[in-house]
Formats: sequence, C-alpha cells, structure tokens
Amino acid sequence: MRLFNQLKWYFIQEWKRYLGSILLLVIIAFLQLLPPKIIGILIDSIIKNKIRDMSEIILWILLIISIAIVIYILRCLWRILLFGASYNLATELRVKFYSYLSKQSQIFFLKNRTGDLISRATNDVDRVVFAAGEGVLTLVDSTVMGLSVLIVMITQISWLLTIISLIPMPIMAILIKKYGKELHDTFRNAQSAFSLLNNHTQEILTSIRMIRSFGLEKNQLKKFNNIVNEVGKKNMEVAKIDARFDPVIYLSVAFSNLFAITGGGWLFWKNIITIGQLTSFIMYLGLMIWPMLALAWMFNIVERGSAAWDRIYSIINKKLYIKDGTEKIKNLLGKITININKFNYPNSKNSSLENIYLNIYPGQTLGICGPTGSGKSTLLKLIQRQFKITKGEISYDSLSLLKLKIDEWRNTISIVNQTTFLFSDTIYNNICLGNPNASQKDVEKAAKLANMHEDIISFSEGYYTQVGERGVILSGGQKQRISIARALLLNKKILILDDSLSAVDGNTENKILKNLKIWKKNHQHSLIIVAHRLSALKNADEIVVIHKGRIIQRGNHEKLINENNWYQSMYCYQQSKKSIEDI
Repeated sequence: MRLFNQLKWYFIQEWKRYLGSILLLVIIAFLQLLPPKIIGILIDSIIKNKIRDMSEIILWILLIISIAIVIYILRCLWRILLFGASYNLATELRVKFYSYLSKQSQIFFLKNRTGDLISRATNDVDRVVFAAGEGVLTLVDSTVMGLSVLIVMITQISWLLTIISLIPMPIMAILIKKYGKELHDTFRNAQSAFSLLNNHTQEILTSIRMIRSFGLEKNQLKKFNNIVNEVGKKNMEVAKIDARFDPVIYLSVAFSNLFAITGGGWLFWKNIITIGQLTSFIMYLGLMIWPMLALAWMFNIVERGSAAWDRIYSIINKKLYIKDGTEKIKNLLGKITININKFNYPNSKNSSLENIYLNIYPGQTLGICGPTGSGKSTLLKLIQRQFKITKGEISYDSLSLLKLKIDEWRNTISIVNQTTFLFSDTIYNNICLGNPNASQKDVEKAAKLANMHEDIISFSEGYYTQVGERGVILSGGQKQRISIARALLLNKKILILDDSLSAVDGNTENKILKNLKIWKKNHQHSLIIVAHRLSALKNADEIVVIHKGRIIQRGNHEKLINENNWYQSMYCYQQSKKSIEDI
C-alpha cells in the first residue's frame, strides 16, 4: 500500500479521472447485488406457487439482462477513465526520468550504467503504471464489492451463515501479507539482475565489430549465458513466491463454499432460511470470490510496482551535481574569462588543472595543445559546466557561469568532441540534429564549410543516405566533418573543436580551417581549438601549451615556434614526419 502513498501526487493531479472511475465502480458493485436477490425471490416465488404465468418470469429475466447490459457499458467507461490515467502516468514518469538524466553531469553516468537506466525507464515504469491502473481497480473494486456483498449477506440473509462462510479469510489475509513482503524483496533483486542483462546486451551490441575482430564470440556467449541463467534463477525465485498466492486463495474459496453449503443446509433444515435465500447466499458468495482473488492479486502487483518505484525514485531523487543558476545572458557577444586556481575531479586527490588564467574575446581563436593527459579536455569540460570548480571560476561577460542558467549557457556553445557520435539516420538528419527546421540550403552550406559536401553528393542517395549504427558506413574523417557541419549549422557564439580534425588529411584540414576563419570573421564568433596536430593552430590568435595541468607556454604561432620548448620541438617533429610521408 506504500506505493499509493508514493503516487498520491499523481492521483491528486488526475483526481477527476480517478474519482469518476471509482464512482462508476461503486455503481457497478451495487448493480451486481441485484441479480442474486432477484433470482432468490424468483425461486421462492416458484416454490410457493406465487408465479401465475410465464410472462412474470420473462420480465424478471429481462430485468437481469438489462442490468447486465448497463454493467457492461459502465465497465467500458471506467476502463477508459482509469487506464487512460495510468497510461498518462507512464508518459509523465518517462519524461520526468529523461529530463532528470539530461541535467546530470558525467559523474552520474560514470556511476550508473546505460542498460540499468534503460531498464528503469521501460520495465520499471511499466510495473508502476500497471499498479496505478490494475492496482487501483482491484483495491476499489474488491473493497466496494466485498463490503457491499458482506453487508447484504449479513442483513438480508443470515449473519451466522456469513461468519461461518468467512472463517478461512483471516488466515488467507495473514499468508498474503507474508508472501507480499517476500515478493517485494525478491522482485527487486530480479529487476536488478534484469538491469545487468540489459547492460551486458547493450555493451555486446555496441562493440560487436570489435568482438568479431578478436574472435571473442564464444567467450562473450559464455558470459552472456551465465548472466541469462542468473536472471532466470532470480525470476524463478519470484515465480515460486508468486505461485503461493493462487493455492492459498483457491483453498480459502473452496473451504468458504464448503462451510456455506454445510451451514446453509443446516439452517434450511432448521427453517431459519429458505431455499431461495440459500441460493442467493451462494451467488453472493460467488461474487465474494472476485474480491478475495483481487485482494491477493492487488498485493502481488502493488508489491512489484513498489519495488519498481523504489528503483526509479532512487535515481530521480538524487541531487543534481551541477546546480542551475538564475541569470540570463544579457549580451550575445561577451568575453570568456577563465580563472582556475585549482581543480581536481571528485574523489581524486590529484590536481588536474592549476593556475589556468585566460581571456577569450569575441571573434578570437584560442588554440590549446599539450601532451596526452595534460588537462586539455578537462578545461573544455569546465567551460561547458560539466563539473564544479571549487577554487576559481569561469565567467562570461563578467557574469560567473555559476549564476547563469545552464540551458542559457549551453545554448551559446556548439562543440565537436574527440569521439564523434552519429545516429542511425540519414546524413541530412544528423547534420540538422540541433536545428531540425533548417533548410536544405543551410544544411548544404554547413556541409561545404566542413568540406563534406562533395563526399555527400557522391553517395547514391546524397544527403538522404542512411549512415547505419554510429555511422558505420562512413570513415573517421567523414564522421568528424559531419559533426563539424552539425555544430556550424547551430551558428552559436562559441564553437569548440576538441581534436576534431585528427582523422582528416592535411589538405582537408587546411580547407576546413580557412572556411572556419571566414565564417568566424563574418559572425564575430569565438573559436576554441584543441589539437594534437599543431598545424591546426597556426592561425590562432593565442595558443596555450598545457602540461601536467599547467600552462607552460602561451603566445601566437610565430612566438612559440621561436622558443626552445615543447611547442617548437613537437612542431618540428610533426613537420619532419610529414615530409617523410610525402616522399
């Protein structure tokens, strides 16, 4: 029952639907009490020869049929109301779940695996919705029907026979409560095992080409088989507890009928009740079977729903690592000021960045380079507000990013990451992902700036070519250029390229950089380029070299090339290597 309290916010929100369905269920319950009463009166009238002709019997039968038709119509109406409300709950929970995930930082996704999150958003939500629909139905229907039938049996027929018939019920209630608690814990374990299966399946499908390349199919199949068997065991434990419900219910119902017939026969023999009353009582007892079954079924589905809700709530109840600000960006063009005294990742004692002081003006290009693992990508993550800066701050137009609304700030930035991601869709839809209303002309213009237009039109279906899972039909360089086109189409004030030219050749790189220079000049956009290939930074207004989290060099290309330091030695090495490759 705890689940109903947890979902009271939704019941209050949809009170009209739930109140309407409950009122209809109450009306149906009272209508169902009439046929047994009518049949009992009819039987007694026939036995006592009070029925004079067949027309009276036909009228009684027509009345019962009319009641059945009304009940049928009302049942259709309450199903529309009740289950319509529960299906809306599924939509609301999934939107809320997705909205929460979209606001989370990278730390959250390091701790929570994709397969588990998918399981919670699909399977667990379905269980909660089922409880909010069928659970409410069975609770109201069994309570109203059970109490109304019980009152009629006590007041209209015999209180003694009612007590005798319901002797098995308290025993059934105690056992169901016991099994319900066991089911809650066992089902939660089964759902966790199912999440693990989802995780493993997702990882296998994502890395299937690598698995085939290394010939690891049998090894992965063995692992998958072990996980599937474990999930099967957990589900079997749930099924074993679930299997205890029905025998308890049916035995209780059987003993209840046995006591009713035995006790009713004795009361008839003592002339305390009539045959018609006994017939009505047996029919009423038949109506009591559904509330008894529904009660047990309700405990079953509500406990499953409660376990599923606990798994969902454990995610959406977590505090956001990155707190949202309240301020809006006042000026579209602003200076980015970076003052980072010290930064280390959560749960890490080692500093990732120290004493990083930079100013990036509108229309300026900042180049960032340095050895692998020096902190370049970390700096970009801080600019995007993916982590909190504990010592220092980054500001835009003299306003700290902590005070800005996250959506406002991120809508000012477009980024092309080191690892490009393309959806299993057309090239056109991948480019206009962030701007779905873009025209064909705008999409082509962005593709030309990224030097990808000629490649695209060479495909048989051009811009409407399906790229496959993660862009499988494209080369690494083509993926990068489509990602660059996607970022350029957004036309944001700040463009970040995180080593996103690494997979293209030198000639293509030069063409893209020239196009970006013209684009930036026309729009006064700021450009931040992180690159291992230093030729990509030659035209930057300022270049910083980061080593072990610190800036060890800064200046333009001409200045740095004349300093006897990391930049000079790396640039000379890359140029000599290029000369050898060109021979």
